[in-house]
Amino acid sequence: MFKQFKFLIFLTTLKFAYLTDDHQSKNVIIIVADDLGFHDLSFRGSNEIPSYNIDALAYNGIILDRFYTAPMCTPSRAALLTGKYPHHLGMQNYVIVSDEPYGLPLDVKLMPEFFKDAGYVTHLIGKWHLGFFKEEYTPFHRGFDHVFGYLGPYIDYWDYTLQMFNRNYSRGYDLRRNLTVDKTYDRVYATDMFTQETINAIENHNQEKPLFLILNHLAPHAGNVDFPLQAKEEDLKKFPYIENEERKTLAAMISSLDESVGRIIDALHRTGMLENSIIVFFSDNGGPTTFQHATTASNYPLRSQKESAWEGGIRTDALIYSPSLPSGVLRTQYFHISDLLPTLLTLAETNIKVKDKIDGIDLSRMIMNDMPPYRDEIVTVDDVSGYGSYIYSIFKLVNGSSSNGRADGWIGSNNNSDVNKDDYITGVLNSDVAQILKNYENPLIPEEILEIRENATVKCSGIISDCDLLRGPCLFDISRDPCEEKNLEPTNPLLFDAMLKLYHSSLKKLVPSHKKPLDPQCDPANFNFTWKWWE
Repeated sequence: MFKQFKFLIFLTTLKFAYLTDDHQSKNVIIIVADDLGFHDLSFRGSNEIPSYNIDALAYNGIILDRFYTAPMCTPSRAALLTGKYPHHLGMQNYVIVSDEPYGLPLDVKLMPEFFKDAGYVTHLIGKWHLGFFKEEYTPFHRGFDHVFGYLGPYIDYWDYTLQMFNRNYSRGYDLRRNLTVDKTYDRVYATDMFTQETINAIENHNQEKPLFLILNHLAPHAGNVDFPLQAKEEDLKKFPYIENEERKTLAAMISSLDESVGRIIDALHRTGMLENSIIVFFSDNGGPTTFQHATTASNYPLRSQKESAWEGGIRTDALIYSPSLPSGVLRTQYFHISDLLPTLLTLAETNIKVKDKIDGIDLSRMIMNDMPPYRDEIVTVDDVSGYGSYIYSIFKLVNGSSSNGRADGWIGSNNNSDVNKDDYITGVLNSDVAQILKNYENPLIPEEILEIRENATVKCSGIISDCDLLRGPCLFDISRDPCEEKNLEPTNPLLFDAMLKLYHSSLKKLVPSHKKPLDPQCDPANFNFTWKWWE
């Protein structure tokens, strides 16, 4: 009898081992928009710029309603790839300018390296912006098997060059395949180019291994200062009702981004990979309404914009979709960009854990079943520029102004025009993404679309009390006051003092900024008019 029992145990173990060996982790595709305004996707309630494909993906998946990033590109991307707050890496101050000789520290393990440990093939397409002054800081040496994109902050949408607007350097070409300058494309619109490269990676992928791919779009970031907003003529024609030419161009740029998402979902579907994939979409920070690299982006009704610790700078649109995840869900718990590393490792069933101490929390149980652990704290800081914020529970302390007060109000406009409710529903249901996802989900119905959209639309009270960051920090209840209208500091001094102490306490492990003075040796004229590592 005992021998029979042992034999049964052996068969069970053998069966488990067989299933384990046969198991393949899920493909992970991360799509990052650059400088996208919170109010510039239509699932947030605006009718001005329809984003039917992205909306359909959101309604069929999970909207991460309170998704937080850093206020700018480089800090956000550092947090994404490391699972750490930027101020724990020395990457919190502004962004890496292309002539600055520093980068994301080499002693930190990055997201693609974790996925490579799990047997993935790893791709980066589009923007890097985490340092390239030495070759070892470029993405090809940071865990990506295949790289196609640009090293710096932005490029022209048509000729892929970067001209630094406040330096006396030559204009330089910035587009590489792995380490080699690539001139495969000739005046192909950048959004289409990066989309096609993503589709190529999907179609050519050997499905014996899972795919990890990050597509860091240029869109809708501004290009060079001489021609900042660029769109295709056919996309511009979609928006005759937008009178402001800059805003019309931005709408066309976002429309191209929406089309990109549809084409990528189609490629995953055609190759049979969608059923075993997780897709994440988000913006790296709030949109820039005004000042440097302004695009007329709107973060309405959130306060302020990119490069601020207000909600308009750090709360961004985000969603996650997979046929294996819940559908038609809006999760209202906090989610920080650093949480994507541990959360995706779990959701993708990699069996890989992050052993080093990180700030990211594995929120897979929250994603799947609305179960703890939950995040209750978010810290934002740029100690050099002198601004930051601290979220704990339902409260948020905002400290310091990045714009000398000029962008501390509500500067994004509603711009809610043209597309009516019935046309919107028809647009979503007829979108490429909605048509594809009918093969995997129960078809969306108008009532569901309208209910989710209503819940995803942020509403403000309109009751505003005084807050002047030039005089001192302010305190808000962002659960009831997401628009940061009512400053609680005058009426809740004890709570204010407690939050201020927690904020300062959270900065005790701050790593001084790694930012370095510019080095003119980077001039593209020294490298055949291309941007290249120069040390």
